[in-house]
Amino acid sequence: MNGILYGVGVGPGDPELMTLKAVRLIHENEIIAVPGADPKETVAYQIAVQAVPELAEKTLLPVYMPMTHDREEMRRNHEKGARLLEEHLSQGRNVVFLTLGDPCVYSTYTYLQKLVINDGYQTELVSGITSFCAAAARLNLPLSEWNEQLHILPAAHHPDVALKDTGNYVLMKSGRKMSQVKELLRDSGRDVYMVENCGMENEHVYHGVEEIPDNAGYYSLIIAKEQKDS
Repeated sequence: MNGILYGVGVGPGDPELMTLKAVRLIHENEIIAVPGADPKETVAYQIAVQAVPELAEKTLLPVYMPMTHDREEMRRNHEKGARLLEEHLSQGRNVVFLTLGDPCVYSTYTYLQKLVINDGYQTELVSGITSFCAAAARLNLPLSEWNEQLHILPAAHHPDVALKDTGNYVLMKSGRKMSQVKELLRDSGRDVYMVENCGMENEHVYHGVEEIPDNAGYYSLIIAKEQKDS
């Protein structure tokens, strides 16, 4: 019997937002995969270990996937990571792969999952609280009401797309192209909010485009809400 690969969301940053199921799977399994060269230095590990202290004593499997836009390099890294996971799965060991937020939303894990499935192994996704839901809660704002549409964009990949559709926008991964993103936000005429490092010790909250620094960090999430007639 092969083991099962679990893609487990640990939420956006606050360990109290981890699900009971995520905590249970970490408790019950020995092999914990983490995306990074040094597992204990990764954000996902540092969130999870606060909720499950015995994680520090588990067998940690580093799956290093450096950020790159080179598709061939990405493919090689994904294949290397999948083979590493399969070494343990083929010996009947379950592997719990920790990922920030929810593994269904812009998660690198899903590339590995597809490869592992294609090689005949069983996988399961375990949902976590998404960064945009956590950020909206931190701001004490609803993301959408009544019949409002909600648009979610990875801003780093779409820094020049005008926000012209009706409804509200979530811009994820905005940090690298923040100056361009801010111009889009100004032109949109929307009410703008940003949470940087939501739920972490170095969290910052910004109200309005002009408050947002050009050098904001990678974990910066923007909510742009359509202005309503008073």
